[in-house]
Amino acid sequence: MDLPVAWSLVLLAAAVWNFVIWPPFLRRVIADERSRDASGAATAFLRVHVVLIAISLALAVAIGVLGLVTLF
Repeated sequence: MDLPVAWSLVLLAAAVWNFVIWPPFLRRVIADERSRDASGAATAFLRVHVVLIAISLALAVAIGVLGLVTLF
């Protein structure tokens, strides 16, 4: 695949950014009192955030792979 090196580096930076940002956010969401109800079950707040973070991390993997493939 032919892509300028600068764009490949932008893709890699975006992937790294996502892996730096989302895990700490997930830890904060899990620790949030809105994540569990009175009986300890997961709430919609937790489920929605876990799905959004999982999608973001999956996209980060795809972006990172694309950045690596186009870099070499």
